[in-house]
Amino acid sequence: MSASAILFYLLAAFILGSGLLAVTTGKIFRSAIWLLFSLTGIAGLYFWMQVEFVAAVQIIVYVGGIVVLIIFSLFLTQRSGKEMLRPAPARKLFSALAAGLGFALTWLLIHHYSFQPVGKPAMESSVANIGMQLLSTTEHGYILPFEVVSLLLLAAMIGCIVIAIKTKPVENE
Repeated sequence: MSASAILFYLLAAFILGSGLLAVTTGKIFRSAIWLLFSLTGIAGLYFWMQVEFVAAVQIIVYVGGIVVLIIFSLFLTQRSGKEMLRPAPARKLFSALAAGLGFALTWLLIHHYSFQPVGKPAMESSVANIGMQLLSTTEHGYILPFEVVSLLLLAAMIGCIVIAIKTKPVENE
């Protein structure tokens, strides 16, 4: 086994382990920190694949933007150190079925798709070329996904504001 394969398996184990801990931990702040580690591991995977620009975008948008917004909103609330509510058994069953269905669909798609090498060379991945395609409105432009990322950041900010809003306790009459 080559060093590159060992590095890939280590990154994959780190991503999967921290992602699993993000969804199974009992404290909401710890869950956000494990999500941060998982997204950083994905950026490491992009660096391993030598797509440095995508890795930098992963760090800036997800790690630096969304997760930091989540952590700040958790600090603004009084719930940062408290235990999260346990889901109902029916919700656990539905979540397990959805995860199993997702894994089955992924396996089915991977094993029934015949991966053929493409005769064309890969696009040059310089920052100037990526920037021109990101802001281009032509056939091969990516202005729509660029705008979707900005909407994703806006939705994360709105979600953090909703989390941070303090509700008044209901008084019994």
